[in-house]
Formats: sequence, C-alpha cells, structure tokens
Amino acid sequence: MKKLFFITGILFAFALTACSGGSEVTNADQISCTPDSISIDGAGGSASVTVKASHEWGTVISDSWIKIDKISAGSGESTIHVSADVNPVTQVRKGTITFMGGTARKTIKVTQKEGAADLDPKGPEGYKLVWHDEFNTGNVLGSDWTHEVQGSGWVNNELQNYVDGDIDGKRVTEIKDGKLQIHCFNYNGKIYSGRVYANVGTGWKYGYFEARIKLPQGKGTWPAFWMMPANNNFSTNPWPGCGELDIMEEVGYNPNVIYSTIHCNKYNNGGTSIESGNKKVDTAESDFHVYAMKWTSSEITFYVDGETILTYQNDGTGVSSWPFNNPFYVILNLAYGGNWGGAQGVDYSALPLTMEVDYVRVFQQQ
Repeated sequence: MKKLFFITGILFAFALTACSGGSEVTNADQISCTPDSISIDGAGGSASVTVKASHEWGTVISDSWIKIDKISAGSGESTIHVSADVNPVTQVRKGTITFMGGTARKTIKVTQKEGAADLDPKGPEGYKLVWHDEFNTGNVLGSDWTHEVQGSGWVNNELQNYVDGDIDGKRVTEIKDGKLQIHCFNYNGKIYSGRVYANVGTGWKYGYFEARIKLPQGKGTWPAFWMMPANNNFSTNPWPGCGELDIMEEVGYNPNVIYSTIHCNKYNNGGTSIESGNKKVDTAESDFHVYAMKWTSSEITFYVDGETILTYQNDGTGVSSWPFNNPFYVILNLAYGGNWGGAQGVDYSALPLTMEVDYVRVFQQQ
C-alpha cells in the first residue's frame, strides 16, 4: 500500500536529484539523505536518516509496514526516525522512502530482515516444547551450549580447528540478526570453525527435534545437524556401536543434496537405503529450510520441510541395530575438508563461510 504525503503551497523549483545515488544537479534546490539505505531487524526496530534540503520537502512511502516520525519538514537539516514492527513473514521485506521537494527527489532503500518462522512453536500432535533456542537475545551462545575445542585432523581428517572464543577478533560462533552464525575462515594459514553441543550432559531420550538452517556454499564445506549419546564412555562403548543420528548433512561438492543417516554396529556407512536417505533441496544454500527428526522407541524418521527422507525401524534384534534407547544431545557444526567434505578437494577461495541457524527446538510426547 503506497502512502503519499505532501505539503500544499510548495513552489516546486528544485533541480532533480538522482534516486539511485548518482550525482546531484547543482542548482538552486537540492535534497540529500544519509544513509541512502537502512536495514531493520526482523524482530522490529528503528533507524535514523538525516535529510538535508534547500526547500520544504514531503515524502512518499512505498509500503505501509514502513513507519516514519516526520512526513515533512522545512529547509535545512532534519533527522527522521524510520521504524517497523515485527516482520510476520519468513522473507525479507523491501521498500523505499522518497523525499521530494520541487523537482528534486531522493529515494532511500528500507530493508527488514526475515521474521521468525513460527512465533508460537508447535511440534507434532501430542508433543510439547521442552527446550528451544531462538537465538534472539545477546550476541553469544548461552549456558545450555558447549563449544568443542580440538585441532585440525581430530576426526575424519578434517582441516578446521574448533575453538571457543575468537581468533584475531573474529568469533567462530555469534548471535546476530536473530540467528546463530557458525563461521569458517582462514587466518594465518589455519582454518577455524565452530562445533557446539546443546545440553551435552543430559540430552533427551526420544522426541521431535528440528532446526531451521541455511547452509554455506563452497567446495570443501561439510555442515551438519546431528546427535550423539550423552555421557557415553567411548572406551567401553566405542563408535559406531554407541549410535549416531545425523539429521542433516551436506557436502559442498554436491550442493543442495541433503543426507539423513543412522550409524550403529549393524549399519555403518554401508550405503544402504535402510540406514541413509537423501533429497535434493534446490535452495538449501540460499534459503532456510527445516530439518527434523522424530525418534520413538520403535522407529526414527527424518524430514526436510515436512517431507520424509528416511525411516529407520527398530528390528528388535538388540543393541547392534538399536543403540538408540539412551539420551542423545544436539550438535551443530561446520566442518571443512576431511574424508567426505574434501573428497573432491577444497576451494580455499570460498572462505570465509557461514552456516546460519534460525532456531533449534526439542519436543517430547506429553
């Protein structure tokens, strides 16, 4: 909905100012704005714009979600405040404000980041929300999260060093714009990235687990959303016998193909349709998608955007095929290179890279 505001009695004698940021025509009347584009958080917020004009001016607002506290003013310098409420949709909103006086015009761009995917989280019927992180407060992860700290080559011959904190002022994980951002970057010839655990000491036994994620793009990337058993003694119960649940994995040399996989003694990287499934998601690297797993005592089902990728059933033969009767904790990480991620080489020029997570939610049966 376009709103037009104007002042009666203005004599339009301005020289035209280019709306796209080009050079102003030097003449009797001028108008300019600083900055010429603003961004507002999806949760709502405001920004200031300084307007300089040699004459009275009015405004044209392209969309009703854009609000300003001053629709007109006289000559000289003025400050206006541009605001927006919570973005109710999961897409970025874009609009403009045009300042006009006489024949002079100046248009600024207004962008609001995407809103929450679901302001009232709901799981499957009969399930209730028991834990979640929407990443809407602060700029670092809270106490429910634990960073892994390990050098390169720790697992799978991967190239990244997992750290907690920052490297030369840049963090491997940060909360920004309502998202958890996991960064992978090169500093002084070493690759750094983040791997974090939710409730690593307790985990959850059975439930519905989901995260909304946008994947990075680049040969060598290996992002994942997965789970491992809490408080497992790997000396007496080593992998893969302890079990592993891979809700979402992708490798950069095969972009936008999402894999869901289980690991146990009976089935471990065998490549069978019993233990692993995959789906092409054309915009996995350019947009957010919901990756989920429903885990009960009898079967485990993996989903992307509500569509089933894999269902693995408890065949009743015991722990060799079903070590999934203990609490598991959530893992988010961005690996680089390694046996799978680097199977077709890596592209160092693609760095730095970021995996973005909108939320993580855990539901259990009531």
